[in-house]
Amino acid sequence: MMIRPAPALRRLLPPTLSVVLALVALSGCMALLPRSESGAKSQWANFDTATENFNRIKPYETDKSQLLALGMDSVSNPNITILNYSDVIRRFIPSSAVASENLDRGISECIAAKNECSAYEIDVKSLKRKRNGNFWLDALNFKRHTDISGWRFTGLIVMKGGLVVYKLSGGQPSIQEVEETRNPLGPFQGIAEGAARQAAQF
Repeated sequence: MMIRPAPALRRLLPPTLSVVLALVALSGCMALLPRSESGAKSQWANFDTATENFNRIKPYETDKSQLLALGMDSVSNPNITILNYSDVIRRFIPSSAVASENLDRGISECIAAKNECSAYEIDVKSLKRKRNGNFWLDALNFKRHTDISGWRFTGLIVMKGGLVVYKLSGGQPSIQEVEETRNPLGPFQGIAEGAARQAAQF
């Protein structure tokens, strides 16, 4: 997509805008649409890697030192939240209607151990946002189409003392979403909305 202002128009354009238009003409419109990536820093490149690493944990075999070797400790991994004894109870026994005998053996033993009961909650996600569509409609804020892709891994590791007694994992191996915003007034949409809010106050 080449954009070449007419000679008469080029003489009227400010130098900075002329440079921008020249860059658009050289690089192509789609390449100028913004992209972004979000998510906490993680040692896992994707959902499968996280799952494979998590599967190495064996209840009643893996201890806290081995979790450290796997990178699943709250110091080296910013995606881990430490849960205490009370947190574990609230998670697995939300009300008196839940009978303790229906709990997994590891959970029951952990709760019985009280202060020696703890857990690691893992929540890792990686999202990429890519804007697609017409460059000028996007740049002038008339219409913006954003494709969102990525993954999310969640896990729970329950420990009695320093020994893992229960684990559970889940998440979304593939996230595919679309965001689309339409503004009939384009670059003046924000001004119109601000004026409408002010008018509503009177």
